[in-house]
Amino acid sequence: MAVGGMMMQVREGEAPFGEWRTWYRVTGDLGNGRPPMVVLHGGPGCTHDYVDSLKDIAATGRAVIHYDQLGNGRSTHLPDKGADFWTVQLFLDELDNLLDHLGIAGAYHVFGQSWGGMLGSEHAIRRPGGLRSIVIANSPPSMALWVEEANRLREELPPEIQAVLLKHEAAGTTLDPEYAEAMKGFYERHVCRIVPMPDEVARTFKAIEDDPTVYFTMNGPSEFHVIGTLKSWSVIDRLHRIDVPVLLVSGRYDEATPKVVQPFADHIKDVRWTIFEQSSHMPHVEERDSCMQLVAAFLDENDGRD
Repeated sequence: MAVGGMMMQVREGEAPFGEWRTWYRVTGDLGNGRPPMVVLHGGPGCTHDYVDSLKDIAATGRAVIHYDQLGNGRSTHLPDKGADFWTVQLFLDELDNLLDHLGIAGAYHVFGQSWGGMLGSEHAIRRPGGLRSIVIANSPPSMALWVEEANRLREELPPEIQAVLLKHEAAGTTLDPEYAEAMKGFYERHVCRIVPMPDEVARTFKAIEDDPTVYFTMNGPSEFHVIGTLKSWSVIDRLHRIDVPVLLVSGRYDEATPKVVQPFADHIKDVRWTIFEQSSHMPHVEERDSCMQLVAAFLDENDGRD
C-alpha cells in the first residue's frame, strides 16, 4: 500500500475474542521498535473506514493499527444481542485482547475519535502500563453535556427541518427516510463539512445503515437523539486518574463544541488542545494534512515515556 508516497507493508488478520473475532489491519512495521498507534473508531457502531486517513501516520515510521469493534464492519456481527451485552466493559476487554494478540501491550499510543475517545479515556483511566499517550479527538466526557450542546446546535437548523425531526422522534418513526434526509442538514454542518461525503466516510454510514445494532442500542437513532444505554455515561469525575500526555482535537464547527470538550482540559493533568478552524467533527478528513502533522509530532514527543 502507498502511504504518503511511500510503499508500506500492510497485513490484515482476526484476533479471537471469546467465541467471536475482531478484524484488524496493521499499516507499517510493528517490529521497528517504535510504539504503534491504535485507532479507536467512533459510533458506537461505526467502522474503521471513516478514520482510514490515519494510516498516513505510518509514513513517519510508526505502525498504525485499525480495527472494527465487535458488532461492526468486518468483525463478528451479533444482531440478536441486547442492551445488556453492548457495554463499555465489553469494548475495553476487546481492546485489551487485541493489544495482547498483537504483542504490543508493553508500548503503544491510542487515537480515539468521538466514541473512540470516550472508550480511550476509559482505557487510560485504568492506567495500563504500556500506554504512552492518547489523542482524544472530537469526544465528549459526558453524554448529558453532548446532548445539551447537540440540541442547541440543532435549534439553529431551519424550522422546517426541526419540525420533521421532532415529528418522527415523537412518533418513534426515526427509521423513516424522511428523518434520515432531515438529519443531513445537521451532519453537513457539524459532522463532516465536505459535501458530498468522502467515500470512506460514506462507507461507514452505509455500514451503520446495514447493521445499526450497536449504534441504535448504545446511542440512538441520531447524533442528537440519544436514547441508548450511553445516555447517562460520564467520565468527568474520573479524568484525574489519567496519567499519560493527552492531545485534545476538535473542530470549530464540531458537534463536540468547546463546552463539551472543556472538562477534559480542566481535569486531565498533562493536556493540550487544538481546535481546527475549518473542520467540524472530522479534522482527520476535513483538514487531513494539518491534523496528521499535529498527531505525528505529539506521538514522537511521547514515545519515550517510562
